[in-house]
Amino acid sequence: MSTRKIAIMTMFVAIAVAGSAFVSFPAGIARAYPIQHAVNVLAAIMLGPIPALTIAFVTGLVRLLTGTGSLLAFPGGMIGAYLAGVMYKRFGKTAFAGIGEVIGTGFIAPLFAVPYAKILMGTTVTTFFFVPPFLVSSFSGAALGLLLASRLQHTQIGRKLGTLE
Repeated sequence: MSTRKIAIMTMFVAIAVAGSAFVSFPAGIARAYPIQHAVNVLAAIMLGPIPALTIAFVTGLVRLLTGTGSLLAFPGGMIGAYLAGVMYKRFGKTAFAGIGEVIGTGFIAPLFAVPYAKILMGTTVTTFFFVPPFLVSSFSGAALGLLLASRLQHTQIGRKLGTLE
């Protein structure tokens, strides 16, 4: 992994952490943090599935350690980021990165969140408890990420970043 790629990954983590402090809104029983999902989509497109997953993990860890996030950031962010990268790599279209983010975070992550929340957080809720807020957060963030990706593709720096994988 190149120094340039690591530096860009670090910038994505910083954007996601700072963005979560400033941009959130209520989504049912939880808060939606769309910047994390937008970063997931951009990282999946520009860097690939493993770097996107790594960025989501480090972002979740920093947010947890600074008290600005919860343990649910791990399954919610990491699964969506990885699936966004896999879908983009498989189909080569930015829309599939957004679809992967929404499916991964909105539908698959709640399946992992239930036992995870029971063991680590002491809650006893069902999958359907997590689906609505995870869906709202991932959909709004994926839409923002796709909008940013489409705008970046028209810039010189965006074209350079797209060749990092």
